[in-house]
Amino acid sequence: MAVASSVRVPYMAYLRVYEPLAAFPEPERSHWARYAKRDDTPTAQDEQRRALADLLPTPPVPVPVHESADAFVAVVNEVTCVCPWRTRLRGWQALEGLEELLPASVLDAALPPVVRRQAATDYERWRERNPDARPWIRGAAWHVPVRWFVLFDDDEREYTKGDHGPLLRYRTPMVQARRRVARGLRTLRDALEEGPLIDGLVDVGRWLEEFHPRSLVELDYGGLVHAVPEEQLAEDRSAAEVAEGLAALREGDGERAGVAYEKLSQRWRAVRERQFAS
Repeated sequence: MAVASSVRVPYMAYLRVYEPLAAFPEPERSHWARYAKRDDTPTAQDEQRRALADLLPTPPVPVPVHESADAFVAVVNEVTCVCPWRTRLRGWQALEGLEELLPASVLDAALPPVVRRQAATDYERWRERNPDARPWIRGAAWHVPVRWFVLFDDDEREYTKGDHGPLLRYRTPMVQARRRVARGLRTLRDALEEGPLIDGLVDVGRWLEEFHPRSLVELDYGGLVHAVPEEQLAEDRSAAEVAEGLAALREGDGERAGVAYEKLSQRWRAVRERQFAS
């Protein structure tokens, strides 16, 4: 554990779904019910450090051998909800996109081809046995995808300064998230041509439909809070800017929508450029 605690938390943001215990079949439901009563449930930082610690051995372990039995816990209107980590599934899915993110030489040095091939084979076999599996958590490095903000309202923004650094997140009921996705899609399709923004929002909407209607949806800035100056973080109103842009599109005001989008783009462009700083 000493090694894991010394690994630096990555600059990742997360979109999470917390489902009520009733959404899980037995015996998983009983497992999570017992788990939620624990006083030592791990934090998001614990999860990130454990995942990074697996990359330290030689050869590295890009995907855990066993699926995690941990979860995040939230109590919503006196109803216990859990967000299973499913670290193994998310590890396989993350590997699929690495070739598009990293140069071949860097990728081969970090994760040798033989390690990636074995992981891909293991994932294929696992998917044959678990065709309906999906993660409760989605991640994004060095930014928050614009489409994620569509799910939330500025009033749902939570910003605090804790002992371990600031926390910035949004939380909303699943019914609200789905409603906003549907409304956002109607607005975008009426105003724009089909493209990455619409495709991405469609994908998020389909993902949300796979969960219990009384779930909680959370957008957590995660490690990004350490990549943004504190004064800028305190003033970040990205969800409000996305809502402003969509409202402008509905009113046919393309100029106002463009201003809102440009303000948002400049903020997140500056954050993404920090990954290349020495």
